[in-house]
Amino acid sequence: MRRIAAPAARNLSKVARVMFTADGDEVAARAGASVAAALIAAGRPALGRSPRDGRPRGAFCLMGVCQQCVMRIDGVRRPACMVEARAGMVVESLA
Repeated sequence: MRRIAAPAARNLSKVARVMFTADGDEVAARAGASVAAALIAAGRPALGRSPRDGRPRGAFCLMGVCQQCVMRIDGVRRPACMVEARAGMVVESLA
């Protein structure tokens, strides 16, 4: 069986980062990451609240099908897993 080197062997500290605002807080994201991935990496797994009972909602499928991670991104309702994080964008939780 062949062993594959772990990605940690690379120098990841030189990865480009972008900053955006989520619910009034500044969030750093790796360039190319989705908004959902950036928020989860920043320690914010709850991306919104259920309109029915107010329970936290997080990312589920991470491919834009389930709509669990829908947020208001620059004023438009979009699945956060399908939007690439860009510098200066404004992200708001729903419900």
